[in-house]
Amino acid sequence: MLRMRRVVMAALLALLPLGAQAEACRQALALGLDVSGSVDDTEYRLQLDGLAAALDNPQVREALMQMPDAPVRLMVFEWSGPDNQRVLAPWTVISGDEALSALQQKLRRVARVQMDPSTAIGAAMRFGAASLAAQGTCWRQVLDVSGDGIHNTGPHPREVDMGPLTVNGLVIGEADRGAGGIAQLMAYYRAYVLRGPDAFAEAAIGFRDFEAAMVRKLLKELEFPSVSQGRPLGDAVREAQIRAAE
Repeated sequence: MLRMRRVVMAALLALLPLGAQAEACRQALALGLDVSGSVDDTEYRLQLDGLAAALDNPQVREALMQMPDAPVRLMVFEWSGPDNQRVLAPWTVISGDEALSALQQKLRRVARVQMDPSTAIGAAMRFGAASLAAQGTCWRQVLDVSGDGIHNTGPHPREVDMGPLTVNGLVIGEADRGAGGIAQLMAYYRAYVLRGPDAFAEAAIGFRDFEAAMVRKLLKELEFPSVSQGRPLGDAVREAQIRAAE
């Protein structure tokens, strides 16, 4: 499979002008983390350290490095209220182990700052879209929105025009919280947040499942050619609930 991907990659690169080959980027991936008031300090660290650990997962590392002639670019930001978005790691070309390790270390060193406690998913989507606009040379632009609640201020997600961008989700919830449970949150993301024909949402049962959910999500997103068709909503929820019960 990896050999076939490299053959496809070489064929695509051969079609590009020499200048474009030098700047080739197969995917720009912006990761937005929810730091609203519902996220306590322990959960905050579980997100940051969980993302760093997910990027160090051997399978994720292999997926990131599998096409060195067209590397992935990553950017990480956190969000809460309408005017509260903070870049934690600027756009980084994942050209090798050194670049990836430096990004992981940066995430582990991040200290939390006080931010608006509200949940402005639409504003986070607009911020992500503006950030991705500068990565137009990448063949695919993807925004990930992680969150543990629904929008409650700022532009509604359904009103945000994301153009051709893909928007995926990582939904963090509990199996038995009723209106705030994982099934309801997944349905909300499916209805209002996800964008693009191959968009999907991954489920994490609580913040302690964040790292494992992030690994699953990254492995889907980094497939090339893109075949990350979203699973049925019920399948993702049931799998997350089974993992939580183990």
